Amino acid sequence: MKYSKDEFLKILSNYQGILHKVSLIYFRDKADREDNFQEIVYQLWKSFSKLQKANNLGAWIYAVAINTSISMLKKGKRMEYRENLPEIIDSKDSYNEMDFNEDVNNLLNAICRLNVIDKSIMLLYLEEKSYEEISEIIGISKSNVGVRISRSKDLLKQNLKN
Repeated sequence: MKYSKDEFLKILSNYQGILHKVSLIYFRDKADREDNFQEIVYQLWKSFSKLQKANNLGAWIYAVAINTSISMLKKGKRMEYRENLPEIIDSKDSYNEMDFNEDVNNLLNAICRLNVIDKSIMLLYLEEKSYEEISEIIGISKSNVGVRISRSKDLLKQNLKN
């Protein structure tokens, strides 16, 4: 199946919230989140022509966004300049302007203390993805997803008490 640039932009417009959520979990600095957003869009575009099934777009977008964010963390440096995104895509960090209540901020801070894989798993879990979907996106077994969620919940409880 071959997609056009317009189809890509429409899909991206519909799913850009995922990109912002993933960036928020991995990067606390606004500029880093915006850079990460741009890099995710670039990586999505690079792999878009290889996308075969339109019925699992969300999982594909999550997988690319998470893998790109983890790669960005490993690089530990800013990304190179990319062309500006079309206006249909809002690369502005909408989470920077949101006034989260104290509980949400505490939860975000606790999640940010988890390791990179567990951050992704908890994000997907909070998005109410099934263990099977999380397993597919992250690339680990369903039983491992359950174990990691249980351990992460314990760590989050402990971190939130402190």
